Amino acid sequence: MSMQGRIGRIGGTKVKRPLGVQAALEWAFRVERAQLELPVSKNVSEEGFGFGLEYVLLQRAALGCKVDGGQHKMGSYTHPDAEVIAAAVAGMPDSLGGIRMAISVAEMARAGITPNWMPGAVPRCVPVDMKRNRHGDRAVSVVVGTEKVLVSDKWRTIEVRACPVTWRPHPEQITSARRGYEDWWQALDWVQDGLVTGRMLRDVEVTAAMPKERPWTR
Repeated sequence: MSMQGRIGRIGGTKVKRPLGVQAALEWAFRVERAQLELPVSKNVSEEGFGFGLEYVLLQRAALGCKVDGGQHKMGSYTHPDAEVIAAAVAGMPDSLGGIRMAISVAEMARAGITPNWMPGAVPRCVPVDMKRNRHGDRAVSVVVGTEKVLVSDKWRTIEVRACPVTWRPHPEQITSARRGYEDWWQALDWVQDGLVTGRMLRDVEVTAAMPKERPWTR
């Protein structure tokens, strides 16, 4: 059933379809295949990118509150609300990652995925390298020095060997992955706030539902 088929009316009032911001993004980019158009201004360089929702609203007003939904889909229809959602994402401010974050949010929504925050990851101390022979696996050791020992009344020089170890996954990898998730969450929070405040959607109502802010703390 199409979006239009799911939109009803009660007492002459249009009933909007409630969607959390992540679901709304996936609907816009994955189902409706909205395109991410990054605005370009003569007065703003790429390094200074960041238009915000005001740009989106002005552009919508300039179009007479109508978005051309078919310009990128070879004549097929894209719901106007999906175009507005895409335009809001395109206005991602620099403080939240600007162009790169806008592209990341759109691509993850198109793929229907969330950032990998490495659930269940626990750093473990493991050998840097392993060697396998007929007797099984063993850690590879390296010479770290020499020592003189007395053997049968004679001093001999022997190698001192140690097994290099590392942390896998490294704590910094886990921290980086979870920082990336938090950045994505902040971006979605900004998009949600803009869409709710802007009130530009006709058939979709963006709700307060959000992904968990820090799922690894539950």
